[in-house]
Amino acid sequence: MVWLVLFVLPVPVGLTASQWHYFAIFAAVIAGLVFESMPPGAVGFIGLTAATVLRYVDPDPAKSLKWALSGFSESSVWLIVGAFIFSIGYRKSGLGRRIALSLVRLLGRRTLGLGYAITFADLVLAPATPSNTARSGGTIFPILRNVPALYNSEPGPTARRIGTYLMWTAFASTAVSSSLFLTALAPNVAALAIAKKLTGIDITWSQWFVGFLPLGVLLLLLVPLLSYLICKPEVKASPEIADWAARELLAMGPWSRVERIMGALVLLAMALWITGANPAFALPVVGSNWIQATTVVFVIISLMLVSRVITFNDIVMEKAAWEVFFYFTSLLTLSAGLNEIGFVSWAANMFAKPLAGVAPTTALFLLVTLFFWIHYAFSSITSHATAVLPVVLAVGASIPGMPMRTLAMLCLYSLGLMGVISPYATGPAPMYFSSGYIEKRDFWKFGFLFGAVYFLGLLIVLPTWLRGRI
Repeated sequence: MVWLVLFVLPVPVGLTASQWHYFAIFAAVIAGLVFESMPPGAVGFIGLTAATVLRYVDPDPAKSLKWALSGFSESSVWLIVGAFIFSIGYRKSGLGRRIALSLVRLLGRRTLGLGYAITFADLVLAPATPSNTARSGGTIFPILRNVPALYNSEPGPTARRIGTYLMWTAFASTAVSSSLFLTALAPNVAALAIAKKLTGIDITWSQWFVGFLPLGVLLLLLVPLLSYLICKPEVKASPEIADWAARELLAMGPWSRVERIMGALVLLAMALWITGANPAFALPVVGSNWIQATTVVFVIISLMLVSRVITFNDIVMEKAAWEVFFYFTSLLTLSAGLNEIGFVSWAANMFAKPLAGVAPTTALFLLVTLFFWIHYAFSSITSHATAVLPVVLAVGASIPGMPMRTLAMLCLYSLGLMGVISPYATGPAPMYFSSGYIEKRDFWKFGFLFGAVYFLGLLIVLPTWLRGRI
């Protein structure tokens, strides 16, 4: 219905019929995800097929097919699939259960305490893990999947007991930590390079951290509590569960051989993630970026297979991983197509044109609004920054009196925060979306509510704080 309505509407000025009809397909796919007309992977795949057959991105049939298949080679997609496979190792080895039991024993007497523990765990890993998919998806999520079951909370009718709260808290908190540290999200560095080229702004790691600190601290304290109020976990306090967890740990006995191997592989993965893409750990021979996050996943999965922690059949049978593979690949390709055909530039320019005679403060607010919320059209923060940041900064520079450094930093700081708004907005999102603990409509609703809180915090807290500091 969404596709049909948009298809029959007049083509807006500045767009071709092909561009507008492509957007109609994209909008229909998003509507299908929101209203759960069929499984997410099927919705995305059908939309991608339609755009390919109708050759909206490229009129050449062979090139159109090549475009459709391009998302299947994206490293971020395989990083997400790899994170799911990691969770198989946690589950089969028993390591995930042991860590989950230890976490519950220490902090499980209060549900809110577990929420803050999850947030703190992500915060500790964030400064040295440039991929939030590796950090939250590859480290936090596989462990967290083992916790709700300890409270008799499983995907489906019992998800609200505690699972929904824990999963959403983990996802929402990684969006904040991704903005707090320059090195917590790979696109941060790339976007800063774009801003430096266009505005001359050049800041250090510590300046980035200090600039976001007041909002970062506020949101990290707020996220577990706000999630608690919105998700409304049925289990509020459970001291008997903490005591039970202690008994279960005793019953598990010492670490098994497979647990020790899995533990060593997890530590190896974290070490490679931390050092591989961090200039501070550049090797004399190969320099920085000597191993990519997705390559790390391939290495660890291979070692898991060789050491018999998992079998190849385990990988084939991991349904959730392959559902996300089709769903996120389709969305990634479709959203990239919006940029390739020029729709995103058209939308950004249409929004920016009326700002020519607007007061600088108002224009600042409107430009940051555009930059933040247009992320609904993207499944990659890097492509968002590449496509939209130059447009926003160029428009800002054309407005007399515009505080360009503040505008640039507000846009840069929003990159991590905007990852919370949709189930495809950032790498870990599809994993939490497909976990079964957060209903599909709830994910969109929670994403909008938290996105609004993050966005308002960005505009209320930071502008005054940034003056004189950046």
